[in-house]
Amino acid sequence: MDRKRIYLSSPTMHGEEQEFIKEAFDTNWVAPLGPNVNAFEKEMAAYTGAGHASALSAGTAAIHLALRILGVGQGDYVFVPSLTFSATCNPIVYEKAVPVFIDSERDTWNMSPEALRNAFEKYPSPKAVIAVHLYGTCAKLDEIMEICAQHGVPLVEDAAESLGSTYKGKHTGTFGKIGIYSFNGNKIITTSGGGMLVSAEEEITKKATFLATQARDPARFYQHSQIGYNYRMSNITAGIGRGQLLHMEEHKALKRKIYRQYQEAFGDIPEIVMNPLNPDGDDNCWLSCMTIAEGTLTPQGEKITPDMIMDALEKENAESRPIWKPLHLQPVFAQYELITAKAGSASVAEDIFDRGLCLPSDIKNTPEDMELIIKTVRGCFGRQ
Repeated sequence: MDRKRIYLSSPTMHGEEQEFIKEAFDTNWVAPLGPNVNAFEKEMAAYTGAGHASALSAGTAAIHLALRILGVGQGDYVFVPSLTFSATCNPIVYEKAVPVFIDSERDTWNMSPEALRNAFEKYPSPKAVIAVHLYGTCAKLDEIMEICAQHGVPLVEDAAESLGSTYKGKHTGTFGKIGIYSFNGNKIITTSGGGMLVSAEEEITKKATFLATQARDPARFYQHSQIGYNYRMSNITAGIGRGQLLHMEEHKALKRKIYRQYQEAFGDIPEIVMNPLNPDGDDNCWLSCMTIAEGTLTPQGEKITPDMIMDALEKENAESRPIWKPLHLQPVFAQYELITAKAGSASVAEDIFDRGLCLPSDIKNTPEDMELIIKTVRGCFGRQ
């Protein structure tokens, strides 16, 4: 096909990134430490209001270190949403702990506070709770934090998808004891690959940096009293992040514009419902998603499915993808339990997965790109 590729969410560079990278090369700071790393940590802490930050090689690494710092170990329970990317859960298993999957609620698609309460009734002493802000939409933080506080269990915020999203004026990632961000290539800003661990407690971020640099003891020789990791961010990639952060609010505004455009374009099709935004939040709309009402048919009587719409978009060389497959349905996590809001009730996460898809949400989409995407989706419903 000659038509250009329309991406789901690809990096958008501005030029300042190259200036920071050039500075690193010119000064020979080509290492997993250096001025860009230090500055990026300070700039991220200032932007989010987190207090302190540790720049790491990936968001997954940040979650892993968060669990290590909280003392999660073999046999410990960790409550985690089912409707999320596997990287949220993988570090739990790294530490030989036991994930307990929490179902979603429909208002935000995030962790259900009712299901979380049920999980505490069954497993009263988990080591940690991980909350996710799915696709940039803030979770019900007031309720989740209250439940965690009642039980004295620390909250880790997986804000990998929600950098720039705020809840009641405060940045996601700064509500829990530890927050994490991701700078993967498809995120709202990128370092090509990278992550950040943040906390109001400086001792936590210092511990994260220590563990991320192979846990080398402060001795003249190489001495290690505990297991560490090679998780530190490169001074080169940190330079990319510094340049990207300068445009964070611009990226967020464009993501929100894309969401509103889809919302308006499909407003006359009641069978299409966009992913919800939190009324108490200012969500970054990282990916715009939609669900299809159950039993919706084409004018020819064929059932409309997410696959049908994704196939139609692919024919136009436009990238889309399914909603995250719930973790309790993943073969690698099949042995672990799902807790729902009501015992024996159907999973909300499964329903969202079955009926949903992520639409092209690239901030470089042109008006012509958006027109083509909207026309293609509307055509699946027999609309002009």
